[in-house]
Amino acid sequence: MPVVLRWNGHRFLFYSKEIGEPPHVHVLKDKRQLKIWLADMRIARNVGFAAHDVNEIVKIATENRHRFLEAWNDYFGN
Repeated sequence: MPVVLRWNGHRFLFYSKEIGEPPHVHVLKDKRQLKIWLADMRIARNVGFAAHDVNEIVKIATENRHRFLEAWNDYFGN
């Protein structure tokens, strides 16, 4: 479970067994979870985050998109 960014108590990560899925990042904080597709920054799943939190998280993810894609490709060999 490589963590690629820690921000404001959030962990941005991907799970090591998600081979075959398009690049994405999970964002975890407390018992909340968000999954963001990196190709278009769409929300794949939201469990517990309020809309204003999602907007802020997507903004941070967008700013770090290149870094996340690079980490994904390094890890999964794409």
